[in-house]
Amino acid sequence: MIAIVCACAIAGVTCFDPSLAMTQSAAAPRTIEKGEQSAIDDAKQVVVRTDAEWARLWRQHAGDRARPPIDFSKESIVAVFMGSRPNAGFNTAIVSATEGGGALIVRYTETKPPPGAISAQVLTFPFHIVAIAKVSTANVRFEKTQ
Repeated sequence: MIAIVCACAIAGVTCFDPSLAMTQSAAAPRTIEKGEQSAIDDAKQVVVRTDAEWARLWRQHAGDRARPPIDFSKESIVAVFMGSRPNAGFNTAIVSATEGGGALIVRYTETKPPPGAISAQVLTFPFHIVAIAKVSTANVRFEKTQ
């Protein structure tokens, strides 16, 4: 890519390489809620596109607690739930959501306590829920990164 840009700059012309084309979300994911205590017991990754889906997911996650408002004409929700963990120290974070090539690629991390770490002996349910620019594709891929 650098060679293409440099060659174009030297020639004084605008270049376009279709193999480099990819649409990215205009802004970084906006955290709606993140923590260690969700009512969702099983690990799952979800994309929410409608208010009805959002109401259902929020009820599963937080029961009767007030649901944050989302404008689904402008945003979609992406969430990662790690499920039940045996102790404190587990965490998940959505780091990016990029739409391009006919797919939404959601990258997230999961961390766990290091071996031998002293952790509270309490069940945890780590999760991260974010808002992203409205998603137009039905093809979604979640990728766990390091």
